Amino acid sequence: MTFQATQTHPQAHVQPSSPALALTQVSKTYGDGDGLITALHPTSLRVQPGELVAVNGPSGSGKSTFLSIAGALLRPTDGTVEISGVDVTRLRESDLPAFRLRHLGFVLQSSNLIPFLTVREQLTLVPRLAGQQDRNVRERADELLARLGLTERAGKYPDALSGGQRQRVAVARALMNDPDLILADEPTASLDSSRGREVVQMLAQAVHERGKAAVMVTHDERVLDLCDRVVTIVDGHLTE
Repeated sequence: MTFQATQTHPQAHVQPSSPALALTQVSKTYGDGDGLITALHPTSLRVQPGELVAVNGPSGSGKSTFLSIAGALLRPTDGTVEISGVDVTRLRESDLPAFRLRHLGFVLQSSNLIPFLTVREQLTLVPRLAGQQDRNVRERADELLARLGLTERAGKYPDALSGGQRQRVAVARALMNDPDLILADEPTASLDSSRGREVVQMLAQAVHERGKAAVMVTHDERVLDLCDRVVTIVDGHLTE
C-alpha cells in the first residue's frame, strides 16, 4: 500500500537520515523552591525508523509525562526533542498542531473515537484536518481498513464495535497521514490478553512493513516480546 508523501512543515525541513525520535537530556519539573517536583529526570533516547520501542513502568512512574513530551504535547523544562530531524522545542506553540497532524500518529488507551462518525469517517477526517483535499483519501482509508480486517465495519459507528475493533480503528487512524512516528499510550489497558496482543501485533507489523517508528508506553508485560526494544521508567528515571 502506498501513500502520497505528506508535505513537511513550512518552518522545518525533515532530514530523512535522522532518528524518527531523539530526546536529548530531556527533563520536566513542576513548581519551584521547596515545592519542586521532578516528573522526568534527564533522559536521552533514540528511536529509529522500523523500530517499535516499549516504555514499561508502573503507574505514576512518569510514562505519561514522557509520552506527552515525545509527542510535542508538553514542553520539557530542559533538553531537546527532535522528530525526524526537527527540533520541536524550538517551534512556536501555534505551529505545533499542524506539525503533529503531519508527522505524528497517536493511539490512546480508550481509542478516543468520535461517537457520531463511522469507522471510515474516523480515518478520512484526519487528512482533512491536515488540509489535504486528496481525492484518494477514501481509497487510502479503505485500504488501511482492509489490511486491519475492518472492511465489513467501515460503515459502523463506534458503539457497534468491540474493544479490540475500536483499538484497530485507532491504529488505522494513526497511520492515515503516513506519520513518521506513532505514539501509543497503554493501547492494551482495556483489552483482554488475546485482543491486546492482536492490537500490538498489528502496530508492530505496520512499523516494520512501512519503516515507521513507534513508542508504546505500557505496564502490560504480556506484549513486550512483540517489541524491538524495551526501556523501563521508574520514578521518572528511564533506563535500558
